Formats: sequence, C-alpha cells, structure tokens
Amino acid sequence: MAIRNAGALKPAHRRSLLSSGVVFRFGTGFMALLTAAIVFLIAVFLVLYSYPAIRFNGVDILTSPIWNLGNQYGTGVEHRGGFAGAPGASFGGAVFIVGTLASSALAMLVATPLAILVAIAMVYRVPRPLRLPVNTLVELMAGVPSVVYGLWGIGVLVPWIAHAVGPFFSAHFSGIPFIGAGAGSGNGLLAAGLILAVMVFPIMAATMRDVIYRFPQDVFEASIGLGATSWKTVTRLVLPAIRLQVLAAMMLALGRALGETMAVLMVCGSALNSFPSDIFQPVNTIAAVIVSQLDSALTDPTGMAERSLAELALILFVITLSVNFLARIIMRGADRVKRTV
Repeated sequence: MAIRNAGALKPAHRRSLLSSGVVFRFGTGFMALLTAAIVFLIAVFLVLYSYPAIRFNGVDILTSPIWNLGNQYGTGVEHRGGFAGAPGASFGGAVFIVGTLASSALAMLVATPLAILVAIAMVYRVPRPLRLPVNTLVELMAGVPSVVYGLWGIGVLVPWIAHAVGPFFSAHFSGIPFIGAGAGSGNGLLAAGLILAVMVFPIMAATMRDVIYRFPQDVFEASIGLGATSWKTVTRLVLPAIRLQVLAAMMLALGRALGETMAVLMVCGSALNSFPSDIFQPVNTIAAVIVSQLDSALTDPTGMAERSLAELALILFVITLSVNFLARIIMRGADRVKRTV
C-alpha cells in the first residue's frame, strides 16, 4: 500500500517540479528584462532632459575647459542652438572628463597589482586559522561608506601627500614631468587616485580570491610536486588560467571608480577651468562636479546650467557603458583564442 501511494504521488511531484522550473525561468527572465528596461529608461531620461544643453553647448561640452554659469543676475538671455542660457554662460566639461579618466586610471594602476597579491596571499599564504578574519576584514572594507573614506583622506592621506610624498618627489624627481613638482596642499589627482584605489581594492581582492579558490588544488599540488616553486606555479599556471576573471574583476572595480562621488570630491581639490599639470595639482571629476555645482546651477533662471549637468551625467553614463562593452569584447576575444588553442 505504501509503495502504491508513493507511486501515485509521483505525477503530482513531477508537476510541482515542472511548475517550479517555469516560475524560475519566468522570474529570472523578467528580472533580466526589468534590469535592461531600467538602464534604457535612464538613458532615455538623460537624453531628453539634457537635449536643450546638447543643442546649446554643441561640442564645447567635450572640448572646452571653461565652466562658467554666466551672468545670472543681469537681464536678457543668450540664445544658441535654439535654446536660451544666461549671458556669458559656457559649459565646457573637458576638465571633468580628463579628471574622471585620469583618477580612475591611476586608481586601477595602484589597486590591480595590490589586489592580485592580496588575493594570492589569502588563498596560499595566510594560515588557515587566520583566513576567516582576513577575508572578513577585506569584505568589510568594501562596505565602508565613501564619506568615511573621504574623511580619512582629509585627515590622513592629504596631509601625508602634502608633507611627505610631495617633498620627496620634488627633491628626487624634480626633472621628471608630471611627478616632480611640489604637492601644495595635498588635494589633487594623486589624492583622488589613491583614495579610489583604496575603495576599489576590496572588490577586486575579494572577487579574485573567490576565483583562485576555484582553481583545482590537485593541479597546484602537481606543479609543486614536479619541482616548480609556489611563485612560479601562481604566475605561470594559476594567473594565466584565470586572466578572464581577473579582467572582469578589474572592470567591476573600474565601474565604481568612474562613478565615485563624495570621497573624490573631498580630496580632489575641485578644479575648474584648468587641467592638472602634474599629479599633485587639483582635479575634478564628472560625478564630483555634478554634486558641487548643483546648488549654483539651480539658481540659473534659464535652467541651462542644470541641463548641462545632466549632459555631463549622460557623458559619464556613456563612458561607463563603453568601458563595460569594451571589456566584453576583450573577454570574448580572449575566450575564442583559448578555445582555438
């Protein structure tokens, strides 16, 4: 009887599994479409909202270094591209675009090798009893609010650059362009790049650690057994095998670096209308200038300053999507090469 009852339940159980599979497929497909729709709607909003600024500014938003809200307290308006702005207004974003790319590139240059070394150490060098505390500490660093990093940058990083790093570079590398000048106040490109490196490092290290954990341990031990050192095994065997995943971790970190706001705003020096001549000069980024200039932009009676900030946001959106699209192309190309080999 028990066997017959168990057999009678099988069709119902099969239908339950089938319905669960349908719900799972429908749910995951719906969430994927919802994510794509949200990104599309954000892009549409930015284009429509910034369209007057696109017509008013033309190519100056990409090429001009001058950001000037114009005379907001006078009379009259200035028409360009069929839209009105304050007299004398000029919304050039070249300084902010350069600052965004330069600070993010400097952050990746510092954070990538450090994250790789820390991930390798967490897997192969940290004693087993200490792995959990070390891993937890790295993951907690990724959850620290950016304003906390900004306060640390103001209180520790900026004075260190001003009183130690800057004088050292000035004394020993004064003849080398871009790095040999004095540090000034310490606020600038170097401070912004270093604080971004500190912020993106935990994301990269944790991701790379998980990837290295999945590398077959027997393959690693076989390499050691054949006489290779652990360093050669890691550099010649492990890292080449996970290079695509390392690239994905770098792109994930770069996405945060490009859009980081508060911490960068607090240490970058908030440069306007001038490019940095060395790594110690003040800079500004797109995300930081949107926050710092928003209050002033809201006082523009024509609304063109606010729309120009939206155009800068659109440029940042395009840069971020382009970086991710380029990363996917690189990863697919590397994957095809791997399969052909």
